[in-house]
Amino acid sequence: MAPNEDEVFEKVKDALVDALGVDDDEVTADATMVGDLGAESIDFLDIVFKLEKSFDIQIPRDELFPDDILTNAEYVQDGKVTEAGIKKLKERMPFADLSKFESNPMVQDFGNLLTVSDLCRYVTTKVSA
Repeated sequence: MAPNEDEVFEKVKDALVDALGVDDDEVTADATMVGDLGAESIDFLDIVFKLEKSFDIQIPRDELFPDDILTNAEYVQDGKVTEAGIKKLKERMPFADLSKFESNPMVQDFGNLLTVSDLCRYVTTKVSA
């Protein structure tokens, strides 16, 4: 049986506390992975490993971290993600709320986009699949 929303959040929170060395109370649904919790690219490998182990799922790197889109000249011009790039990001990351990013789609700001809530939604889709 798939875990409920609270169970998913608790396991995700445990993984983040363990991987990032943050306090329990810092991991809120709205906290951004990079901006609020200080995650760096190396931390994401640890987070993915912990989530895979905790939920017994496989997480392909490009599903959570669309670096191939953000570094592709077809989707990025002058440091901004193009409309085609936004469309591609939405296809790849249906669990993420891209509305704020869309208003000023600077590639450098993408890391501040992913929230704990987005991560929980992603895990829920993987566990339910």
